[in-house]
Amino acid sequence: MYLMITIDNLTKIYSPKERAAVDGLSLEIRDGEIVGFVGLNGAGKSTTIRIAAGVTLPTSGDVRVDGKSITREKTDASRQIGWVPELPNFEMNAKAVPLLRYFAGYYGLTKDQEKEHIDELLKQVGLWEHRNKKLRAYSQGMKKRFSLAESLIGDPNNLMFDETLNGLDPEGVQFVRNLILDQKKKGKAVLLSSHILSEIEALSDRIAIIHHGKLIKVLDRSELNELGRERIAIEIDNLDDKSLSIVSKYGDVKNTSDSISVTSLKVDKKDYPNILQELVQAGYKVRKFEPSGESLEEYFFNAIGE
Repeated sequence: MYLMITIDNLTKIYSPKERAAVDGLSLEIRDGEIVGFVGLNGAGKSTTIRIAAGVTLPTSGDVRVDGKSITREKTDASRQIGWVPELPNFEMNAKAVPLLRYFAGYYGLTKDQEKEHIDELLKQVGLWEHRNKKLRAYSQGMKKRFSLAESLIGDPNNLMFDETLNGLDPEGVQFVRNLILDQKKKGKAVLLSSHILSEIEALSDRIAIIHHGKLIKVLDRSELNELGRERIAIEIDNLDDKSLSIVSKYGDVKNTSDSISVTSLKVDKKDYPNILQELVQAGYKVRKFEPSGESLEEYFFNAIGE
């Protein structure tokens, strides 16, 4: 069975005078998996997604969608991609139903299938009551919802959302979140780019961090589960096996020559001072005792070195 989306050594250079927008990036998005795609503005997220959607040509490398090359078998590959760009751009004088009918024409649906599918989509995205309005009368959130309906018109196996959560009110964010989770349950591969790291962390099975066009880290679910958990950083002048033995009673210990990191803590927060007290009573000079919980945002900025 093919991986749903395979990005293979992708490079995009817009100008030889500038850094590559995407630089040798490889990433897999599997069946029934949501991969969060995070990076600063200009990191290469949108360029990667546009290439994977068949909108932009790569300088080198390729993307395979259900085993089909987006560069050599574009028609077959694109048919299984649903793409929501950051700034959807439609004919503003068009109405929702005729425009969706136009897009449905690419997928060979019968008239009855087409009508049933479009009606269902408009109800699903909450635009049924606005189906006879021109898109120029839609709010930004409604335009995003219409873009979601358009991306689903061919019932693709793979979905790519580029900053789709941006600019939405809390109700809109919740709607998009539920729609994405529903697509995951249907076994679809989802690549989700967003600056809202809390949503990315909550939704994603894995998170890919991109910086200056390069993929620098992929966090899996077990690593994500550790983020935000309390840990204690301890520095001791005379660190030895006895001090490690004392601390190991309170959690999992990792150590260097003079420091200890305690995770998976076995005591309540109110009892943390007991660890420090026991070390001091045993004659150890503790230079640092710092409980903390690293958020995804903190992890992200540490990973990119900013």
